[in-house]
Amino acid sequence: MDFDFLTPVENVVLAHNELLPEQAFGKNIIVHSESEGIPSLDGVSIVIVGVNETRNASIKTKDQLNLSTIRIELYKLFLGNWNTVIADLGDLQSGATVEDTYFALTRLTENLLAKKIIPIVIGGSQDLCYAVYRGFDKFNQMVNMVSVDSRFDFGMADELISSQSYMSKIIVDKPNNLFNFSNIGYQTYFNAQEEIDLMEKLFFDAYRLGEVIKDITIVEPVLRDADIISIDMASVKSSEVGSISYASPNGFDGREICAISRYAGISDKIAVFGIYECHNTSQFSQLVSQIIWYFIEGVNFRKKDYPFQKEEDYEKYIVPIEGEELYFYKSNLTGRWWMEIPQIKKTDNKLKRHALLPCTHQDYLDACNNVIPERWWKALKKMTF
Repeated sequence: MDFDFLTPVENVVLAHNELLPEQAFGKNIIVHSESEGIPSLDGVSIVIVGVNETRNASIKTKDQLNLSTIRIELYKLFLGNWNTVIADLGDLQSGATVEDTYFALTRLTENLLAKKIIPIVIGGSQDLCYAVYRGFDKFNQMVNMVSVDSRFDFGMADELISSQSYMSKIIVDKPNNLFNFSNIGYQTYFNAQEEIDLMEKLFFDAYRLGEVIKDITIVEPVLRDADIISIDMASVKSSEVGSISYASPNGFDGREICAISRYAGISDKIAVFGIYECHNTSQFSQLVSQIIWYFIEGVNFRKKDYPFQKEEDYEKYIVPIEGEELYFYKSNLTGRWWMEIPQIKKTDNKLKRHALLPCTHQDYLDACNNVIPERWWKALKKMTF
């Protein structure tokens, strides 16, 4: 694929990088620079791509998005005990129209997916997630999407696509490849009751901010099942990101959003990781760089315990409940749990990869107590919806 639409990492970032110790992140990745050009992606597992597009942002700012501040902070960080090869491809600049930007981002995503390379997309407005989603169209598979956001972003029925309405376009537009959508961290007062009702009607998953903060481990199975993960930085409370006009006093703190990011990286299934609604301030850039670091840390600690290859890889549990038999699987490598959706397993189509649904040990215990796990029920309902 021709990557000519990507601009190199700015020289100011590379100048800062020259002053860093040899163990620093920036000294151990492949960089698209003006002098060296676009690097080869042979052997690369993760790429970083900036997208300077903010025209559909719900809250306009007079400041031009400059992703160099985030790169400077990211390049300063020290590497973990990693073995993945990382490349920074630079930035995808805004097209003549927003649709041009979408088209370029879709093609870029499609190309990287074909190479089994995980893109980390650092973008302006969250509607860019629509373009990322369209990058899966040619792979004949249903997609699971997780959004870490204080809002569901359905918007009004007659609203044009924006950072607060892009989900409606994903649900409605053809081809419809969305199998499941999960929201992590929604705040009720930011969402109309009609949106909350729609989440229930479509059998999507939603986890309130307080619910997640109380026990952040509940999001691990949700993130383990995701193909696309999108973080809206407006989900982080204002004290963590500095003086940003759209920030709210309630939201995730820095530790929590980094824990979510690490869970995302550990997932064997995640194909695209996006961070949106970015800003230029120093404190904001530091947090985004640490979110990226924790995601890469997670990728490097993947256990690859799914799909199961041999019977000795897992233990199988059968729970009879309400005329059904629920099948649970526990990985002998990690102790993580899955539950089987039998109707999906019997199908011979692109839904088959969703036959095993990540779950928790508590889901198994609930089933033993005659309580059907809610996510199992919702996945089953999607088959007859």
